[in-house]
Amino acid sequence: MAPTKKEKKPTKTRSALEDVVTREYTIHLHKYVHGRSFKKRAPWAVKSIVSFAQKHMGTKDVRIDPKLNQQVWHQGIKSVPHRLRLKLERKRNDEENAKEKLYTYASYVPATSFKGLQTVVADAE
Repeated sequence: MAPTKKEKKPTKTRSALEDVVTREYTIHLHKYVHGRSFKKRAPWAVKSIVSFAQKHMGTKDVRIDPKLNQQVWHQGIKSVPHRLRLKLERKRNDEENAKEKLYTYASYVPATSFKGLQTVVADAE
């Protein structure tokens, strides 16, 4: 029997305000830089943070806080921290010539221990 065509449901329009969200993640950087040569570990970790943010927040434009960059590099180029706690904020892009409506801002959250930490949806300030 031939498959029947399904009727498409009307899609709801979503506002950018509903898309603005803040989440805290723990990223396992050791997994991303494993096997990478020593002189490329910290730059690769930064690129991995960007790709992680793109995947989880759904935006192409990812901006990294300078404190997060310092935290990745503070042990040198070859000794990247095994884990980091990130705060990813999806924000509206108010620039006139912006290609996308939203961008993601990644910042560092200090954590003493990573045991039992889950992804947390934080309130947008």
